[in-house]
Amino acid sequence: MNVIDGFARKILRLLQADSRRSAQELSEHVGLSATPCWRRIKDMEQSGVIQRYTVLLDREKLGFHICALAHIQLTRHTEGGTEQFEREISTCPEVTECYSTTGEADYILKIVAPDIKAYDEFLHSHVFRLPAVAQVKTSVVLREIKFDTSLPL
Repeated sequence: MNVIDGFARKILRLLQADSRRSAQELSEHVGLSATPCWRRIKDMEQSGVIQRYTVLLDREKLGFHICALAHIQLTRHTEGGTEQFEREISTCPEVTECYSTTGEADYILKIVAPDIKAYDEFLHSHVFRLPAVAQVKTSVVLREIKFDTSLPL
């Protein structure tokens, strides 16, 4: 699907709010019959516009009381060091987001942990042992003011 038209945008807005909606339910809300609605969804899945379906969980209710933003600076920006860092971080379930950035930090990681001791253990067992890591500055999240995964369509 090359062009995202009005129908596709409506479908995407509805799916972002609740991805469990059926094609029939979506079709009723967007003004298409079920088959063309289903085809649009399949086209958006195949083209990668829709990457996956997921569920949002309450991290605190599941025991992840610490959310930290780690600002990582690398010592050297060699291909091997950067690749090793990205490969290692990609395997860590505690890291829920990782961004390569401009500015003072080379990477910003969003990390969840049960408590500050677990966060410290994570840093020592994963981040500090990587040879390319020069510095880590951590900001601990006190409150989440806005948490939304929806794009403004």
